[in-house]
Amino acid sequence: MATLTNAPALRRKARRERLRTLGFLSPWLVGFTVFFGYPLIATVYFSFMHYNQIKAPTFVGLRNWRYVLEQMPLFGPALWNTLWLVVVMVALRVVFGLGIGLLVTKVKSGVGFFRTAFYLPYLAPPVAATVAFVFLLNPGTGPVNDILGSIGIHAPNWFNDPAWAKPSLVLLSLWGIGDLMVIFMAALLDVPKEQYEAADLDGAGAFHKFRYVTWPSITPIVMFAVVTGVVQTMQYYTQALVAGKLASGVSVGPGSVIQPGYPDHSTLTVPQLVYSLGFQNFNTGAACVLSLVLFAIAMAVTTLLMRKRTGLLSADD
Repeated sequence: MATLTNAPALRRKARRERLRTLGFLSPWLVGFTVFFGYPLIATVYFSFMHYNQIKAPTFVGLRNWRYVLEQMPLFGPALWNTLWLVVVMVALRVVFGLGIGLLVTKVKSGVGFFRTAFYLPYLAPPVAATVAFVFLLNPGTGPVNDILGSIGIHAPNWFNDPAWAKPSLVLLSLWGIGDLMVIFMAALLDVPKEQYEAADLDGAGAFHKFRYVTWPSITPIVMFAVVTGVVQTMQYYTQALVAGKLASGVSVGPGSVIQPGYPDHSTLTVPQLVYSLGFQNFNTGAACVLSLVLFAIAMAVTTLLMRKRTGLLSADD
């Protein structure tokens, strides 16, 4: 009887606890709905519509999907460039960031100077950093080619050469490696020193200490760096667009429309194509299809990387 008498009170208490939980979660729920849920649903909706942002959208079925996947000539080059940057840029950034982090943690004096020197380029705004880098690598007036020529090295045309444009963007990303350096330094300094001392007693060398002590401890941080790098590179837009415009020598003024991807579409990425379709050609349906394809690829790659055994995480993590 006592249990039956207290049942309404227990239900009211459980209801209050659920409402309290929802109250604490409400900022996240509102942000998730407004900035992710609704845009995703709207993107799926407009991918099946003909919509030029002026007239009301009309249903066209799979016409936008067929156009993007079968008829759009620039979809293949843009997707290839994006995936190339994801593989090469992310891998080199992680390797260089980890290497610089290891070097700085081993420095005995002047640690603050080296940390500042490597981190400062990361603080430069993307547009300003790209402008400076294009100037430095300018084949006609840039100092880099002059220095290489003075020592007998035939310098490439960098951003003006389709074969060197993407590697030049990779060099630009490595110049601003300070963010990963700081993350890896924190992870390396958090490895227990007792494990290194035990490895020294066992006669382990530098490679074995890194392989069996350092690497297992920093694997989650490496996974974080790779996953966030993949997501960021999938959205690669500003640096490639600015570098292409500057290298082409075309003056940009009010009302001017510059086709991205100079030279020969070698720096064209999917986000640039999305912007060009959606806001320059007013083909919102095709732009939404490209966005969904990019989202699906990013989700698939992230899921593969985060899987245990087959991804970066081991079965014990």
